[in-house]
Amino acid sequence: MTALDLTPDQLLTTTRAVRKRLDFSRPVPDDLVRECVAAALQAPSGSNNPSMAFVVVRDEASRRALGEIYRQCYGIYRTLDGVYIRSIDKGTDDANARQERSADSADFLGEHMGEAPALVVACTTGLRLDGVPAMMAASLLGNILPAMWSFMLAARARGLGTAWTTVHLMQEEAVAELLGIPFGEVQQVCLSPLAFTVGTDFKAADRPEPDSVIHWDRW
Repeated sequence: MTALDLTPDQLLTTTRAVRKRLDFSRPVPDDLVRECVAAALQAPSGSNNPSMAFVVVRDEASRRALGEIYRQCYGIYRTLDGVYIRSIDKGTDDANARQERSADSADFLGEHMGEAPALVVACTTGLRLDGVPAMMAASLLGNILPAMWSFMLAARARGLGTAWTTVHLMQEEAVAELLGIPFGEVQQVCLSPLAFTVGTDFKAADRPEPDSVIHWDRW
């Protein structure tokens, strides 16, 4: 398919977490998934040793089962004051109104994750990260994290929507059993829906000024 007419900066700044605007009725062709993974594999990999892997769940029963696990985990997430998106005070009425809209969107996905035509579980292979030294954990995550972001950018360029989520990791072992992921040697990192979007006119989000997060020369 023809890629969206986006400049690099537009692609980077308008690749949003898409939830309510996912088209659950339209299948995602396998070749588009392959194109997104091909882009993801061009991301940096520590020691030139790619360890990223992607479980793409298309089977309806498996998607529904994974969606149910996500729904259960999301229910726990909603009880975590100061962590759950709706419990975070952003400081101003306008910012809190935007936070409420984001929370409504997140709640929607909590109930409907399994309805997306494809679900993508991003993983790092070869070693679990439980208790490993910080350098090793950062190196291994430094493979899959930029790769999954590249996947999402490639998806956006093709009219597809994604949303980075992690709450399913509360039941990571159950997801591993459901999908045949070897839990002892494969670490799940992210779960994203994958679907065509309803419209492609996404905008940059409200973010802090760069100087509010830059520390020149030292902290």
